[in-house]
Amino acid sequence: VQLQASGGGWVQTGGSLRLSCAASGRTFSDYYMGWFRQAPLQEREFVAAVTSSGGRKYYADLAKGRFTISRDNAKNMVYLQMNNLKREDTAVYYCAAGDSTSTYLADENEYEWWGQGTLVTVSS
Repeated sequence: VQLQASGGGWVQTGGSLRLSCAASGRTFSDYYMGWFRQAPLQEREFVAAVTSSGGRKYYADLAKGRFTISRDNAKNMVYLQMNNLKREDTAVYYCAAGDSTSTYLADENEYEWWGQGTLVTVSS
């Protein structure tokens, strides 16, 4: 599976960005998808995940109420809509895919494939 994340950039605090992740190489609807992020000098952390069908979505507390994950299985795409961005959202954002039987999609160890990351910078 190859994953290509895009959509990062610079945005003012309170602004919005939509990240996209294009998948190829396997049947997209076979795997769940997640977004993680890593800020400078910090561990990578879970942001959001969506099941293979799109029927269930999971969010870290940092994302609830501000971020929305979605997927389009017809286009092999997953998105992360980020609103009301804060300075602490500055990070490299990674999309990831997995196909295990796990139901704990917040664990990065449950993901086999990772994109290259896209940088989001939030400042005033």
